[in-house]
Amino acid sequence: MAIDESKIEEFMGKVVTELGACEGVALHRIGDQLGIWKAMAGAGALTPAQVAERASCDERYVREWLAAETAAEYIEYDEATGTFTLNDLVAAAMADEDSPMFLGGAWQLACSVFTDLPKVTAAFKTGGGVGWGEHSHDLFEGVERFFRPGYNTNLVAEWLPALDGVVEKLEAGAKVADVGCGHGASTIILAQAYPNSTFVGYDTHDASIVHARKAAAEAGVADRVTFEVAPAQSYPGTGYDLVCFFDCLHDMGDPDGAAKHVRSTLADDGTWLLVEPYANGSLTENMNPVGRVYYASSTLICLPASLADEGRRGLGNQVPDDTWAEVTQAVGFSRFRRATETAFNRVFEVRP
Repeated sequence: MAIDESKIEEFMGKVVTELGACEGVALHRIGDQLGIWKAMAGAGALTPAQVAERASCDERYVREWLAAETAAEYIEYDEATGTFTLNDLVAAAMADEDSPMFLGGAWQLACSVFTDLPKVTAAFKTGGGVGWGEHSHDLFEGVERFFRPGYNTNLVAEWLPALDGVVEKLEAGAKVADVGCGHGASTIILAQAYPNSTFVGYDTHDASIVHARKAAAEAGVADRVTFEVAPAQSYPGTGYDLVCFFDCLHDMGDPDGAAKHVRSTLADDGTWLLVEPYANGSLTENMNPVGRVYYASSTLICLPASLADEGRRGLGNQVPDDTWAEVTQAVGFSRFRRATETAFNRVFEVRP
């Protein structure tokens, strides 16, 4: 069958671009892990030797890394002086962990999936799952570092004010549960913003809870934050004014059971803050760069986690609003609305 030469060239151009991007992620991660991005941030034009010295790395490797990142247009090169510059915009994304643009966690997370690829590949054949705790440490840390900038930027400033009456309760003193808290970034952000309230974070992953307790102590909020190992379907306590699920309900094998338990532990006038990955209602509507990233992460991380969990619902992370509305209404919630959104998240308010 004859194939249009221009189509072949177009396709191969796409392949070459993706190969470069794939290997580029590994290089971005090396720069993040070894502090090369931070060594260049704000330093102006540098020779390879100067970058290597500032990052305590071998000059020959650094020179090749700089060439690759220049070809990828992350670094600027001055041929006349043989120097390399990291501009402020890229530095904000690659070197500044306090920046809302910071992407170091994204590269760490992306690299982790290759470490765990044999387990996911085996699950494709058996239909089994790969539990969250079966992944490498880079996934747990990468997820925290990837989501934390968004939580820092949006949680207190945008998401909570979009919920009816929640900010006032938190300021006065509320009882809050953060379910599926992971390393505790979201819980600690809440505790720092609302010192009159008390917070407990729950997660099934023991190592993440250990990390979260240490992080709370370092942040100076351990007097009002505790962390416990417990599943979403049976965490302890009742009368919570606010229950939060940040980017985790879709990962669970029994999201229906989790929703039912939230309903039973929430105060009569309480609120369930449900944050989920951005998604539209259909595959066609999700055919965009964000949808592509989310379908890939769903295949490699989210769906395997759900299929390893009791219940095996296997929703994936591109769950339509209507499905979440049905899940919550089936267990007795009467109010469900998308309160606000970002390019990467939907923020739902769920109430009795």
